[in-house]
Amino acid sequence: MTADSPLSDRLDDDDYPAYTMGRAAEMLGTTPGFLRAIGEARLITPLRSEGGHRRYSRYQLRIAARARELVDRGTPVEAACRIVILEDQLEEAQRINAEYRRMAKQESDGSASGSGSDSA
Repeated sequence: MTADSPLSDRLDDDDYPAYTMGRAAEMLGTTPGFLRAIGEARLITPLRSEGGHRRYSRYQLRIAARARELVDRGTPVEAACRIVILEDQLEEAQRINAEYRRMAKQESDGSASGSGSDSA
């Protein structure tokens, strides 16, 4: 650990690969095989330790937990992974759309208040 990245920063980082496969499976109440399956379906890509062991972040565990919910309801693993990916893409598109709307509103509010000032 370096002075530039104290432990407290890593513990607060959702993307820090803090969990081993065994611990991640235990936290999710599933098996390492399930984690391998969603990795093969490209839902999540765990980072690898220097020894080659899979390591998962809290963000990845939240995604895996959503996939597990769907699988527990009878959805095949591959379909559950696709659903989670599409949900994530939709959420991102909605976030971007909201940002564009906010920017457009600011522009229209700014042009509305400045209208008529250029006429002579």
